[in-house]
Amino acid sequence: MSASSGSGSAVDCCGSCAAPSTPVRPVLSRQVAWLQWITLGWMTLECAGSLFAAARAHSVALLTFGSDSLIELLSAAVVLLQFLPRFPLKKTHAERAAAVLLYALAGAVVGIALLTYHTPVECSPLGIAVTALALVAMPVLAGLKRRQARVLNNRALAADATQSATCAYLAGITLAGLVIYAVWRITWVDTVAALAAIPILIVEGRRAWRGEGCGCCE
Repeated sequence: MSASSGSGSAVDCCGSCAAPSTPVRPVLSRQVAWLQWITLGWMTLECAGSLFAAARAHSVALLTFGSDSLIELLSAAVVLLQFLPRFPLKKTHAERAAAVLLYALAGAVVGIALLTYHTPVECSPLGIAVTALALVAMPVLAGLKRRQARVLNNRALAADATQSATCAYLAGITLAGLVIYAVWRITWVDTVAALAAIPILIVEGRRAWRGEGCGCCE
């Protein structure tokens, strides 16, 4: 009886740290489902709006912001794939995929900035509106995702929360660049606004690639 009780206590101590005898697919909670579907819908609109504005204004910062929106759209889809029975996506694979997306975005920012450095920029009221809305919405989504990531001990969802936070960061610097150009016509500020996002993308990509344990047994 005591051995059985001890075994039960060990399981109750930290079920997420123990290696299960058979793989158990995580359960998609209603909160996570709503967060990810809202993210997918919003990022689709944000990506389309910012890329359209970037094409009209020839803005590398807006193009970077639109690329980030596309990356976050893919990241949100990766999180959902973990919970779908037809897609056997392991948690570690989802973590690595989220990290690769962050690295891909950092590389895209550098490439776009170098290729379009001398391209003339125009004012973009649409870009200002899109980035201003993202600056308000993305921190809220990031905070809600982080809360659910801690509850589920899900690193891919935590990395997706970082994507949302990065989107807010990019929205802020892109908005600042667009406003500064609209007021003072400083051409190089657009490129600087795009390149300012690279350090955080690399740092967060490294964290997502390494993954983090739940720490509940420490």
